[in-house]
Amino acid sequence: MNDKTEKYWSPYVAGFVLGMVLLFTFVIMGRGLGASGAMMRSVTYSVDMINSEHVDNSPFFSRYAGGDQDPLDDWLVFEVVGLIVGGMFSGALAGRLMFKTDKGPRISNAGRLRFAFAGGALMGFGAMLARGCTSGQALSGGATLALGSWAFMMAMFASAYGVAYFFRRQWI
Repeated sequence: MNDKTEKYWSPYVAGFVLGMVLLFTFVIMGRGLGASGAMMRSVTYSVDMINSEHVDNSPFFSRYAGGDQDPLDDWLVFEVVGLIVGGMFSGALAGRLMFKTDKGPRISNAGRLRFAFAGGALMGFGAMLARGCTSGQALSGGATLALGSWAFMMAMFASAYGVAYFFRRQWI
C-alpha cells in the first residue's frame, strides 16, 4: 500500500461500509451512531471526579451519572474511542500518520487551530441545543428518513455553502 495513488478508499465502498455499520448499530444496539453523547459522558465523568455531589444534585448531569451509575458505562464512549484508535490505525497502515496542521498559505498554524477550536466549540454548543450531534442527526436520523434530520442536513449544507465565501480566502 505504498503506492501514492491508492491512499484512500473509494467513496462508494466507504459509503457502503458506513451504511452497513449504521445498519448493524440499529440492529444490535437499538439506536444509531452519534458522538455527542460520548463527549457529554466524558465531561460528566470529569465533573464527577471533581465534585460528585454536584453531579448527583444536578438535573442535567444526573441523567448521565449519579449514585452508583458510571458515566463512562455506555457504548457511545467505546464507539468514539474506537473511532480514534481505528483512525490512527488506518492512518498508520496508509503511511499518513503524522502531526501536521492543514491550512492555506494566508493563515498561521495558531490561527488555523483557533478557527478549528472556535468551530468545534460552536458545533458542540449547537449539539447541546439540538440534543444531538451532526453525525447522530444526519446519519442516524437521515437513515430512518426523519423529516427533521433531512431538514437539518439541507440547512447545514446550505449554511456551509453560504459562509464558505468568507473563509475561502484563508485556503487560497
